[in-house]
Amino acid sequence: MREANSFDIFLLILLALIWGSSFFNIKIATYSYEPITLALVRVIFASAPLILLCKIKNIKIEAFSKDWKKYSIIGLCNIAIPFTLIAIGTSKINSYLAAMLMSTTPLSGTILAHFFTRDEKINKYKVFGILVGFSGILFLFLDKIIINENNYIFALITILGSTFYSIGGILTLQIKNKGNENVTTSTTIWSLIFLLPMAIILEKPWLATPTIESTLSLLYLGVVATGLAWLIRFRILSVNGLVFQTQVAYLIPIFGVFFGYFLMNEVITWRVLVSLIIIITGIYIVKKNNKGME
Repeated sequence: MREANSFDIFLLILLALIWGSSFFNIKIATYSYEPITLALVRVIFASAPLILLCKIKNIKIEAFSKDWKKYSIIGLCNIAIPFTLIAIGTSKINSYLAAMLMSTTPLSGTILAHFFTRDEKINKYKVFGILVGFSGILFLFLDKIIINENNYIFALITILGSTFYSIGGILTLQIKNKGNENVTTSTTIWSLIFLLPMAIILEKPWLATPTIESTLSLLYLGVVATGLAWLIRFRILSVNGLVFQTQVAYLIPIFGVFFGYFLMNEVITWRVLVSLIIIITGIYIVKKNNKGME
């Protein structure tokens, strides 16, 4: 893995902006759509431009090749499960809180990278930086206005969803030589295969009466926050490594709080702001000690 240059950092910030804006859109979409249906429709919207892109660029989609098991497992862990869990969590907590809870991804990502990759080994400085960032998340649980007995389970579900992103990232490294567009499209197709029967059996989506606002949010989630974002993510993962890529989770809360406050009128307490400062400090420590280690 190479040291990040200016363009790599730009892509990381762009990815954080896209994903940071996705949480208030998820919140709006949950007003009309059940979690699995939300994830399903999001993947459907994402699949169309991805498949079209592969056709235009004459890229073979290998979803059902001899490596189908790898694509299917990644589709399950990287898309189907986290999309559903995060939708469940976000339906009951503030959208910016869901974004902030995604900052747990670097902790699980670094631990997994240490055991399952050769060139992203853990060291005490990296652990310290990630724990500092994670302590900001723990501090949020002291704020009873934001997290209480009525929604803490949904906060934990959101954290679990973010952990599956790290698992999916590790698995994706095993097939990074298969091509950006192919991997993104193939895993998305498999996530669709998993989500479709689950939505039909468990939620009966044809009975839903969605609003235009929720549907527009869902369209954005599919095309931009899924299709485009996963292409950017895979590029970062392949060039710069898992630990660098998971730093996007430290930037997501900044955008998430911004959008939640200004667009959703969500309450921001002083503990939220302190948590942001702690998280940003963690970013600095991790970034400073990643040089030459990825």
